[in-house]
Amino acid sequence: MPWDDRIRRQLRLRDLDILMAVIDAGSMSKAATRFNMSQPAVTKVIADLEHTLGARLVNRSRRGVEATPHGLALVKRGTAVFDELRHGVEDLDFLSDPTAGEIRIGCTEMVASAIVWPVLDRLTQQYPRMIFNVVAADAPVLNRDLSDRKVELAISRIAGPLPEEHTAEILFQDRLVVATGAKNPLMRRRRIALADLATEPWLLPFDNMFATLVSDSFRATGLAPPRLNVSTSSINLRNELWATGRYITVIPEFALRLPRRHPLLRALSVDLPNSRHPVAVRTLKNRSLSPLAQLFIERVRALTKPLAKG
Repeated sequence: MPWDDRIRRQLRLRDLDILMAVIDAGSMSKAATRFNMSQPAVTKVIADLEHTLGARLVNRSRRGVEATPHGLALVKRGTAVFDELRHGVEDLDFLSDPTAGEIRIGCTEMVASAIVWPVLDRLTQQYPRMIFNVVAADAPVLNRDLSDRKVELAISRIAGPLPEEHTAEILFQDRLVVATGAKNPLMRRRRIALADLATEPWLLPFDNMFATLVSDSFRATGLAPPRLNVSTSSINLRNELWATGRYITVIPEFALRLPRRHPLLRALSVDLPNSRHPVAVRTLKNRSLSPLAQLFIERVRALTKPLAKG
């Protein structure tokens, strides 16, 4: 169907908003409640949209309302439209008061503590009215959140192909290191082989990439992978166990260097092959970044510049 003046005049933002609510709720009546409208009025909005566009947007059944492929395509673009409008309003607010603003950031746990925290701490001291929403998750979740526009930018390691709609600015190259508590007897040894760690207690974040890398490294030297004693997504539990100084783990090297030495862990003198990957700021292609997002990325570049040189 061609984009013409008739569609441009008849396709209204409120109607698109109602369609998105119907599909999200899976019900005409629930969407009507959200907008304080009658159900027949919502039904008419959807029917008028379908007539204007010449395509069925939803299917109705006893189980509720589901989007058709045409409806899903329109909702995807509608999400982008409202996201850009929200950024437009935020830009106006920023022009009125550059010391305020709101940003949604996605990152991994290690990036949160080593990179996001020092940047966020300085910005909130300089601009106390700024609001930061930080989501800490693994790479697959960050990919979805960025694609769904739930976060404006994501910072993480890149160990595989990016989704087509993502673009990345590489900050620095980083490797994974084997680490343990500062008081572990292994820290007194100048050189350690993987075989020396085979019977040590291992603790890893709940991340398949880390576990796979450790297993592959051991197998490459003819060793059976070590038994994983603890695997958890809880950073508090990991910190408590790391504090004992007994456990062996794998973490990004930057976590030991930015912005200061890790309070609990030190790197062991053992190599992990094929563990070097870029750490990057990822955004959506063709998505306008808010002024606050641009400011945040500038501060991240400045913080990580020594690692980029290294």
